[in-house]
Amino acid sequence: MTKDEPTASILVVDDDAGIRNVIRDYLEEHGYAVETVASAKELDLQLARAKPDLIVLDVMMPGEDGLAVCRRLSAEPGPAIIMLSALGDDADRIIGLELGADDYLPKPCNPRELLARVRAVLRRRGESSGKPGVACEFAGWRMDLVRRELQSPSGVVVNLTGGEFMLLRALLERPMRILTRDELLDVARGPDADAFDRAIDVQVSRLRRKFEDGAPGQAALIRTIRNEGYMFDAPVVWR
Repeated sequence: MTKDEPTASILVVDDDAGIRNVIRDYLEEHGYAVETVASAKELDLQLARAKPDLIVLDVMMPGEDGLAVCRRLSAEPGPAIIMLSALGDDADRIIGLELGADDYLPKPCNPRELLARVRAVLRRRGESSGKPGVACEFAGWRMDLVRRELQSPSGVVVNLTGGEFMLLRALLERPMRILTRDELLDVARGPDADAFDRAIDVQVSRLRRKFEDGAPGQAALIRTIRNEGYMFDAPVVWR
């Protein structure tokens, strides 16, 4: 962490004390303020005292597991979430991203890789929050980057997971342009993300359903370009 980079607070949630300590010590060595807890119950108690900038969340925990916690926390704006799990295949990662995680790492993970993911996620969050008042409008919809809100033409706020928000933002910043899956992964999740194409397909499918529910009968805003990728097919006006 550079001298001019603000200290970020991180909460590590894992029932394995050894893993908690390794992650805490490594992140603290690199300038982060780190707290650790062993369960979802302890997590809730800690969140009642202070909100961290990012949560490193284990999936396999006794009681309420990490996926349930991620779903609950992502229902409203809050800390970024990086999930850790021994369940490391693509299907499990997709589930974690669908539930709102900002990133997902298989266990055991290299502390250096986790540090890189932490930095990338916090950087993306900082880019969003560092632009107060930035919003855009398209086809009757409105997207607020600061509040991380999508508003339908009828004025209804549509909930977005962290992954959906980053993907939609990437598309809105490059309207009427074909983007490959790899490009979308790089832009929406950063160059450190594992390139599993199906994650992008799932996120696009979920966004399309939300657009359809919010404006029935409206022409599809995200087009599939066969053998190439996706394109946001509407003019976007930034304010």
